[in-house]
Amino acid sequence: MTEHHPAPQAGSEPSRTVEVERKYDVDDATPLPDWTGLPGVDEVSQGEVRELDARYLDTADAELSRAGVALRRRTGGPDAGWHIKGPREGDGRVEIGWPLGDDDSVPTEVTETLSRWTTGELTPLARIENTRTAYLLTGRDGVIAEFVDDRVRATDLRQGVSREWREWEFELGPAAPADAAGRETLFAAVEAAVHTAGGRTAASGSKLARALGF
Repeated sequence: MTEHHPAPQAGSEPSRTVEVERKYDVDDATPLPDWTGLPGVDEVSQGEVRELDARYLDTADAELSRAGVALRRRTGGPDAGWHIKGPREGDGRVEIGWPLGDDDSVPTEVTETLSRWTTGELTPLARIENTRTAYLLTGRDGVIAEFVDDRVRATDLRQGVSREWREWEFELGPAAPADAAGRETLFAAVEAAVHTAGGRTAASGSKLARALGF
């Protein structure tokens, strides 16, 4: 479950969130889902457009990718900064974040955290640009989920291959059900709405994997 925090300041403790989300593939003209009747949801916000630009790094022999870890530097949006996405644990992934810093060099705090997986040289892996429209789904106790409509332009920097696609993400918020049964009921309703609109369960597990052709 993601709790949205302000970006950490230089020298402060990194932000830590647990992402629990579902991803869906959609065609360019697929209409947005109708969230009417989604359990606990009383209101859907107007869409907020965000222009995101992320650069991913890894070692030459892909030590991070093989460990299920991703490192990126992203600009744009409310969580711009350096992010490490850890290996999937159960239904979610831990994401650790630091501020951007003054240049493109990897901050010491980031390399220290990465050392449990690699101490090798990090080089550019992929660039993912994304025009995102984000919607907050709220209920009596706050944000139940964030739904995003992503139009993605990705480049595999090592192979020189570019790809474009559209996808949706539905990520649980702090007011989402805390119990497994409640989450299962919510996600079942989400998938029914998505499939009715014409969406499909994502064929790729992440934007980075798809950018690299997986």
